[in-house]
Amino acid sequence: MSTELNQNIQEHYTRADLGRLILAALEKAGKDINQLTPEDLAPVDEFHIRGRVATLELARAAGIDSKMHVLDVGSGIGGSSRCLAREFGCRVTGIDLTDEYCRVAAMLTERVGLSALVSYQQGDALHLPFPDRTFDVVWTEHVAMNISDKTRLYREMFRVLNPGGTLALYDILAGPSGPVLFPVPWARLPETSFVVTPDELRELLHQAGFRIVDWADTTDVARTRFASLAEKIRKEGLPPLGFHVLLGADSEDMAQNQLRNLQEGRIVLAQIVAIK
Repeated sequence: MSTELNQNIQEHYTRADLGRLILAALEKAGKDINQLTPEDLAPVDEFHIRGRVATLELARAAGIDSKMHVLDVGSGIGGSSRCLAREFGCRVTGIDLTDEYCRVAAMLTERVGLSALVSYQQGDALHLPFPDRTFDVVWTEHVAMNISDKTRLYREMFRVLNPGGTLALYDILAGPSGPVLFPVPWARLPETSFVVTPDELRELLHQAGFRIVDWADTTDVARTRFASLAEKIRKEGLPPLGFHVLLGADSEDMAQNQLRNLQEGRIVLAQIVAIK
C-alpha cells in the first residue's frame, strides 16, 4: 500500500482525542467509566454492520475456542478482539493502521479487565510484523474495502497462519447494481475504496492457498437491521453511543448512503470461513 494511500486512510479514521470523546459519550449514556463492561462498549466499539451479533456468528462458524491465538487484522478500537477474548477465552493480538485506534483499544481493554488476553500494535496488513505460522486464526471484519492490493493481503494472512489454521472473514463486497454511493463509513471518496465482487474474492482466496469451507451471504438480514436503525435515528436522533462518535460530523450522510447501497444492491455482505 502506498504511503499516500496509507495517510489518506489514517486521516479518514483518525479523530483527535478519541479516547476522551468515547469516555464522555459513555458517561452521557449513563455508564460508569470506572467500572466498564464489554456490553457497555458494544454500541460504539464494533465498527461493522450488525456489530456484536455478526462477530459472534462468525466466531461460532470459525469454531474459535480458548486454546487459540487469534490475529485481528484491522482491529479498530478493539471491540471484536475483546468480544472474542471475553466470550471464548482465546488470546487475541490486534493490528491496525491507525495509531489512535490502537491507543484507544488498549485503554478500553484495560478498563474492562481484558489486558491479559488482548494486546494491540500499529501495523500494515500488507506487511504483517509476525513470523510465519504464528496464529491459529486470522480474523478480519470490514477491512479489505480500504486495501487495494488484496493479493498481497490474503497471502500475508495465509503466511502467518499455522497449517490447518482458519481465516474468519466478514466483509463488504461489490454488489451487482452499480457503484457505491459516497461517503460511507469506510471511505469518504472513491479513491480509498476498493470493493471486489464475491466471485473476485473467491478467486483471491483460492490463489492465496485457502480452501473455503463456509460462505454465507448476510445481505438481507443486514439490510433489514440497517433500515430499522436508520428509522430509529430519523425519529429519535443520534444516540450518545454509535459509530458517529468515531467518524464525526458527516456520520448521518454515511449511514444514509450505507442504507441506500444495501437497499439498491450496490454492496453485499459475506461471512466466510476458509482453511489453510
